[in-house]
Amino acid sequence: MIRIQNIYYMLAYAFQVLNEEGYRRVATEEFEYASDLLAAILAKGIANQIKRGLHREYVGTTSALNSPAGKINVSASVKQNSMLKKQLICDYDEFTENAYMNKILKTTAMLLIRCPEVSAERKKALRKMMLYFINVDEANPYRIQWSALSYHRNNATYKMLLNICYLVIKGLLLTEQNGSRKLARYVDDRRMHRLFEKFVLEYYRRHYPQFNSSASFIDWDVEGGETECLPAMKSDITLRYQDKALIIDTKFYSRTMQTNRLFNSRTLHSHNMYQIFTYVKNMDFAHSGNVSGLLLYAKTDEEIVPDSDYIINGNRISVKTLDLNTDFSGICYQLNKIAERLLM
Repeated sequence: MIRIQNIYYMLAYAFQVLNEEGYRRVATEEFEYASDLLAAILAKGIANQIKRGLHREYVGTTSALNSPAGKINVSASVKQNSMLKKQLICDYDEFTENAYMNKILKTTAMLLIRCPEVSAERKKALRKMMLYFINVDEANPYRIQWSALSYHRNNATYKMLLNICYLVIKGLLLTEQNGSRKLARYVDDRRMHRLFEKFVLEYYRRHYPQFNSSASFIDWDVEGGETECLPAMKSDITLRYQDKALIIDTKFYSRTMQTNRLFNSRTLHSHNMYQIFTYVKNMDFAHSGNVSGLLLYAKTDEEIVPDSDYIINGNRISVKTLDLNTDFSGICYQLNKIAERLLM
């Protein structure tokens, strides 16, 4: 369905940091499994982060101290009879590398080290990096609060690394058997869809700057302008060129067509068509016909895949597939052809 090597290129577009000199060796290597590729990227990324310095933060700590610091916990000191040892139980903040982001990095690295599909070379590199994480605890991979992560100037270099960790933990971690965690060979569809969407957007931003590519909100074409209770409409990708616009909705499914067994027929997913049609008609409030829509599916192993163009109520709605199981130059050719045919 998708070449492992192409996952690297997609990540390189989604996270520009992978275009730096240090990562280019990864692009020339062959990988059989996605877990091995992600381990190679993570090992290099952690090595770079160690050179910059591991992120530190203040972490709340409670312990018995000979010299009081922070806030003295009187009740705990009395219960533990710490004063008999000339100590006090204190609550204080410690500036440490045992930060939440570092815990996620260590947890992910240890998962990959235990994975049988990661090569010995990659495991060795990760173990070497873990020597710098001796004072960092592992986290429960099932309870990581991804939404709680925030980035600022001091930890911005962690963003790509933690997105790799997210792919490993959420996309590759499946089950626990006999106390050991099992990793799947490929990233699941839901995580790949997010990467697929980001890749296509960043590809057009880089190679077609004249298209003003963005993931833009679309206003409802409502008389009187009252939209208080209407849901927000946000396109995956919107390309604009002169007076034309192309709305792209990316899809990554194991099955691109829905089947009606009763009538032995195959059709496009209805909700996808309704969605792209709604986007197009609301953006084209002037009814000019200059707004087009595209459902872009990642190609599957199915015999029949979507490849159609329709003119619906004056607007072009296209359904295409992008073959990710080919050389990356072939992927570029397909994306170029789509943009130039529909916009230029």
